Amino acid sequence: MGAYGKGEGAALGERRKTRQIRVGNVPIGGDAPIAVQSMTTTQTADAAATLAQIRALAEAGADVVRLAVPDQDAAAALPEIVKATPVPLVADIHFDYRLALAALKAGMHGIRLNPGNIGARERVREVVKAARERMVPVRIGVNAGSLEKDIVEKHGWPTAAGMVESAERHIRFLEDEGYREIKVSLKAHDVAMTVQANRLFSRQFDYPLHLGVTEAGTLLAGTVKSAAGLGILLGEGIGDTIRISLTADPVEEVRVARMLLTSLGLKFGGATLTSCPTCGRCSVDMIPVAERVERRLATLKGEVQVAVMGCEVNGPGEAAAADVGIAYGHNGVGLLFRDGKIVKRMKAEELEEALVAEAIQISGQRAPK
Repeated sequence: MGAYGKGEGAALGERRKTRQIRVGNVPIGGDAPIAVQSMTTTQTADAAATLAQIRALAEAGADVVRLAVPDQDAAAALPEIVKATPVPLVADIHFDYRLALAALKAGMHGIRLNPGNIGARERVREVVKAARERMVPVRIGVNAGSLEKDIVEKHGWPTAAGMVESAERHIRFLEDEGYREIKVSLKAHDVAMTVQANRLFSRQFDYPLHLGVTEAGTLLAGTVKSAAGLGILLGEGIGDTIRISLTADPVEEVRVARMLLTSLGLKFGGATLTSCPTCGRCSVDMIPVAERVERRLATLKGEVQVAVMGCEVNGPGEAAAADVGIAYGHNGVGLLFRDGKIVKRMKAEELEEALVAEAIQISGQRAPK
């Protein structure tokens, strides 16, 4: 889908061919759609609060949700959470391999291990054995800030090459244990290092990649950094699942991830909003209108292109490809249009409700059955 929604845009790079694994019922890699992940911010030990956030993330469009499992209290809550979750769950494990064993016993659908801090190989071997018995995939999560000491000493500083070396070391160990249900992530807070590490890895291995810029920042800064780094990689055909790491409500992570994938033509469904940047021709306060429309349509499932335009110059002409849109005019009157054709002139204060109602109807007709 091109810039106007129905044309042809520039082609992205061919998708890298990877081995396919499954996190619960979600396929990752191969020809599977790129999966959206996020992570809860609740205390995992509080099962009710954690489940509420998991459901909110799933409603926003998350395919997989990761949970921090920092202690035994968190691990003890996992059976209750797993039993009621609407989406597959990944346990995020650091330092204590016994927490990974507890998470696997609880029925978690995936395990994320940081090879730089999990400890001796014998401990990892126990985790791999338990994962193999349940066919639960292991994500090798390499972060630039927590590389093994010998790798940092060898390279003099955390580098993209050092990150790939760390991943390779632990891939070989899992392979030696006869286990290849593996997913890998190579993350840094530096965009260039993240891009280079994933490029290097993708030339050497066919394991699926989970993309992210770690510790990216607040909603605005983190969105920009993540879109820059992940956009480059996805445009080159690299990446099988993504997380946008934000210091914000995790629902925003999911929204940004879906918008990024949609803008690259890699995910379809839901509402896509086109809105003009406003200028001196605009007679209404457009920013809150566009924000409200986007928020009200955020959970739609069927694909629908929606436009909010500030004047009759931009709409419907500049938004002719939208399924439905509105354009504000002067003297308190505006236009409602569908497929680029004006269907009704309305009072300005009625336009938003009319647009939302039309968008919901169209999306409902197109939603997966």
